[in-house]
Amino acid sequence: MSGITSFFGELTFNKNVMKEKLSSKTFEKLSASVEESLPLSKEVTAEVAHTMKEWAISNGATHFTHWFQPLRGGTAEKHDAFITYTPEGDLIERFTGQQLIQGEPDASSFPTGGMRTTFEARGYTAWDPTSPAFLSETGKTKTLVIPSVFLSWTGEVLDLKTPFLRSYRILNDACIRLQRAIGNKTAKSITVNCGPEQEYFVVSQELFDKRPDLQVCGRTLFGAAPVKGQQMEDHYFGTLTQRMMRFMEKLDHELYRRGIPSKTRHNESAPNQFEAAVLYENANLAIDHNLQLMNVIKGVAKEHGLVVLLHEKPFADLNGSGKHVNWSISDNTNKNYLEPSKSPQKNITFLLTLAAFFLGIDKYSGLLRAIVSDAGNDCRLGGNEAPPSIMSIYLGEYLTGLLDEIENTGKFDSHSIKEISMGVKNLPVISRDSSDRNRTSPIAFTGNKFEFRSVGSSQNPSEAVTVFNQLCAYGMYILERRIATAKSPATDLDETIFNVIRDVLKETRRVRFEGNGYSEEWAMQAKELGLPNPKNTPEALEFYTTPDVTELMEKTKVLSKRELYAKAEIKYETYVKTKEMEYKMTARMCRTMIMPAILKHLGQVSASGAAYKSVTGETSLAIYDDVKLLENLYTSLKARTLELEGLLLNAAKHDNCRSRAYYMAEECEPAMERVREKADLAETLIAKEFWPLPTYQDLLAEL
Repeated sequence: MSGITSFFGELTFNKNVMKEKLSSKTFEKLSASVEESLPLSKEVTAEVAHTMKEWAISNGATHFTHWFQPLRGGTAEKHDAFITYTPEGDLIERFTGQQLIQGEPDASSFPTGGMRTTFEARGYTAWDPTSPAFLSETGKTKTLVIPSVFLSWTGEVLDLKTPFLRSYRILNDACIRLQRAIGNKTAKSITVNCGPEQEYFVVSQELFDKRPDLQVCGRTLFGAAPVKGQQMEDHYFGTLTQRMMRFMEKLDHELYRRGIPSKTRHNESAPNQFEAAVLYENANLAIDHNLQLMNVIKGVAKEHGLVVLLHEKPFADLNGSGKHVNWSISDNTNKNYLEPSKSPQKNITFLLTLAAFFLGIDKYSGLLRAIVSDAGNDCRLGGNEAPPSIMSIYLGEYLTGLLDEIENTGKFDSHSIKEISMGVKNLPVISRDSSDRNRTSPIAFTGNKFEFRSVGSSQNPSEAVTVFNQLCAYGMYILERRIATAKSPATDLDETIFNVIRDVLKETRRVRFEGNGYSEEWAMQAKELGLPNPKNTPEALEFYTTPDVTELMEKTKVLSKRELYAKAEIKYETYVKTKEMEYKMTARMCRTMIMPAILKHLGQVSASGAAYKSVTGETSLAIYDDVKLLENLYTSLKARTLELEGLLLNAAKHDNCRSRAYYMAEECEPAMERVREKADLAETLIAKEFWPLPTYQDLLAEL
């Protein structure tokens, strides 16, 4: 072997390692457990744990950790050494099956949305055998990392992976039931496939250290527009600099070692904005890989004197960063349900999958908007190539025409069905180029999958995939019932199915939109159609607690009502805390950095005016005008800072997170923008020697 394949996955306890080191019997049972969701015996887990420990120690590991995805976002881990005592009191290295399948971190400081009080601290991690363990490196230290779910002592969900795994199960059941209803007996299980595309900004560590807002908030709270931003559109797919190439080569190397198939790297639209994307793969693995990427990329950047910014909008008036999540379904016969084929039955599956997806989006578009809502994405959605808040689907001209043909067909007969099948048959050949791309669409069909473009760059993609799974499962259950109800001995099954599909296409037409998603006309049309269009996170989060969403979560057993309401509460709380930090940092930077800079410049101009008068005996009107301009600027900035501080103090009067979130969005946010307006003006007037912050021009200079 040579090149990438010689070290790919060397830090991963993958299938090849397991096959080599486990007994054949244990390997078969573990594989069956992963593929068929079968329970594992104590004997199997004991052998897996011992083998995993021996492999980890042989590669330099001293500790292990259960790695999970708490509701606060990001990932979490607690490291334990392999050591324990023998009955004789000697120290040995041991890792038992019980330690593998279950851990017990202190859960008191993780957000629970009111499900538990602080003194109820017990929580459990449980091994997820469907995602391979791996080794993490911090300097010379290696740790065995075990992907896990996280539950409270009462069994309530405290993480994002558990709902995803539940949604996977419910989609599998719905898919197979629908396939049986249309006569397909070969499909026995489904796979959800996913491919997140990670956008990010990079700045130099030296300049980052001089920006308190970047350090604390992850984004710039101030910054006048640079003379050269992205208006020349010369950065997208531009030639990578040597420094960035070295960084990206190192990043790819580290990802490959962890078994993460990094495929694409390129410059994005804004200066110093880039994208990394991995090969399309099983959704559970893709999500874990994306979370690893988000951790690894920061460490690699630091080695190169760089800092990666994963905030959705680090720089105002420039493109924000998203995480386009690609999603599709396939079954055990390797048939992609979102890719047409020459087989009439598979074409029916393709159309049914589209119809199911439309039904889900039509009924639960508000939920879909809620899952991508947070303070960072509020700054991004709605412009600069980010999709709007209205959830709609873009199919492209060819597929739209085909569905219109089905929708407008009268009574079905064998001839019309054959014509439609022929139309679908030709779709794979030209699907990717059958129409132009629509950059303003939140959900776009891209030939053989859907791309959800609303997910923010810092967000865990599991929430998006979880809801996509649920919405498609909901649609499939509806279709199955309708087909069963409409089926009769006198009616051909294909005719029944196409009639059901046609009805669904008519019912869900409002969520299919091919035009400009930024236009006022679309906003007005969407309002008339009854499509939600929340303008900020507090408004969007209301959709978590609607009766329809509560019913969906409970019927699919993805979340209980208590867990769902707790999730909404955590998101309100996170929004409030994020905005509080931004407002406090805004006021502090104004008082300690920007206002003093104005005074320094004002003092110099005033001294220059006094010197001019002492020499000429006259007052310079030009200098006097500058003095008044700076004085007014200082006075205005101070008044607006005081206003923001006063509003922030009043936030305490709102006794719950939901109310406080609305107050932040409706009162404090406009006040902060008023402060920024004057501060950014000051940046354009104050001498560089007095300005205390690296400017956008500095931060976005080519690396």
